[in-house]
Amino acid sequence: MIKIHDLWKTYYIKGQGKTVAHNINLTFPTGKSVGLFGRNGAGKSTLLRMIAGVEDPDSGSIESDGSISWPVGFKGSFHPELTGAQNTRFVARVYGVDTDELIDYVMDFARLGGHFHAPVRTYSAGMKSRLAFGVSMGINFDTYLIDEVTSVGDASFRKRSKRILRDRIGASAAIIVSHSMPLMKDLCDSGVVIVDGHAQWFDAVEDAIAFHEDYMSTR
Repeated sequence: MIKIHDLWKTYYIKGQGKTVAHNINLTFPTGKSVGLFGRNGAGKSTLLRMIAGVEDPDSGSIESDGSISWPVGFKGSFHPELTGAQNTRFVARVYGVDTDELIDYVMDFARLGGHFHAPVRTYSAGMKSRLAFGVSMGINFDTYLIDEVTSVGDASFRKRSKRILRDRIGASAAIIVSHSMPLMKDLCDSGVVIVDGHAQWFDAVEDAIAFHEDYMSTR
């Protein structure tokens, strides 16, 4: 379970403030898959990063009673001067999993070929996402944070991504950001829609999608 209490986050661009988290209070239940909805720039990815602990809120708290992945798709997850393999080994040690098993899993899943042994700074955005997805899916977390990762790669990779997501979500919780409404309907139980920094919870993901699409149609 993840509990968010009185969460605030404001960015300042050229002296103008934009609040992407306005006193948010939410509870993400254990074992549930929740979709995050909102227009571009609404703060979905920022909320994922704060839940993961890679970005601090201005105020408020986030508490969890289980392990949480980093935001899969977040390009800042890896050291740019280390190779994909070296980054994978480092993550394995941090999370206490078998390094060789994780290396084998990522090599097979991400299918980066020789690039797996090249510095991450040479990777394209899609390659970084594939590496992040492979490393994350190779470790068992109580909650997975997924940020548009299933939109990268060729059709074969996207198909494998969706399949492994279904397998992981069957055993764990997930918080997912995607512009694909069919994917969200397929993977998510419930939904949260972020509008002007406010977050509204919907027990059924279909209701969240309907609210989001109605809001988007009026903008």
